Amino acid sequence: MPDKEVIEKIFEGFNRKKVMIIGDVMVDAYLWGHVDRISPEAPVPIVSVNKRENRLGGAANVALNIRSLGAEPILCSVIGKDQKGDEFIGLLEKDGLTTRGIIKSHDRITTTKFRVIGNKMQMLRVDEEVTEDLTDNDIRVFDNNVKNIIQKEDIACIIFQDYNKGVLTNGLIHEIIKTANENNIPVVVDPKKQNFDAYHHISLFKPNLKELKEGLNLEIDPTNANELANAIQLLHKNQDIEMVMTTLSEKGVFISYKCSEKKYEYQHIPAHVRSISDVSGAGDTVVSVAALAYVLKLPPGLMAGIANLAGGIVCEEVGVVPIDKEKLKKESIKIFTTP
Repeated sequence: MPDKEVIEKIFEGFNRKKVMIIGDVMVDAYLWGHVDRISPEAPVPIVSVNKRENRLGGAANVALNIRSLGAEPILCSVIGKDQKGDEFIGLLEKDGLTTRGIIKSHDRITTTKFRVIGNKMQMLRVDEEVTEDLTDNDIRVFDNNVKNIIQKEDIACIIFQDYNKGVLTNGLIHEIIKTANENNIPVVVDPKKQNFDAYHHISLFKPNLKELKEGLNLEIDPTNANELANAIQLLHKNQDIEMVMTTLSEKGVFISYKCSEKKYEYQHIPAHVRSISDVSGAGDTVVSVAALAYVLKLPPGLMAGIANLAGGIVCEEVGVVPIDKEKLKKESIKIFTTP
């Protein structure tokens, strides 16, 4: 196990790394209130609203996590030319994030998730979105913009944050990974089912258990390490993936990695007991920490452990929130260092 000084150097090492985040972005809109009665019109609670709030969501939450960890995020996505798109740009500017990677399209609306929170619990979610693939013109403009940024900036890592909303098309994924590999930039992926098998020749793949089962079309027992390892080896071999980190909710995280040309090793990292309030956005936090840890070449077990710890910490908050770097560092020192 590392000592306190090593952990502190890890968190210091996150600083000023430039990370490109590519994927589906959205506005997380909240109505906060309290519930003290049931509607006479239907058996549903009445939420008396006392606060409205808009937050950055989807891949934009990854950008917030990257910034919270001390690195510099460059967010790349396509939004609508609409009111919510303007609100999204305003949120980026308010949070001090660059807008140069954002393309506005006449052919889309800006994805918005409306959450109704009553008595600190989510009562309802309403989604407003278009999930069709980008048009050919939008793909061309977006691809050129991403490649232009890669040429001009010293990008330490690229994160694909896929929510199946249409921004990440198969062809676009292949083109950007090819560019990343040509420039020796590590690629980290948080996948969804639709493009699961589109990600080849990448550094780190982070599905959750549901995504792993759906993507491989297999039933997998998460308590059987050999069964998990055998399934994941299909990803290593078929898609040329160096490292696969599968999140298992309350069962922790399972990481498998290439240690030689034909040999793979794996570790299971148990979860830490926490008071869970809301799992929204936890995956965004996990992939953000894992990506920066990969850039620093942390041992796989430590990388998975810190990333898993970060995901648990944000689950204690209501709503989608980025990780608190100081809190994560303190808990990492407590858990992962030698006495």
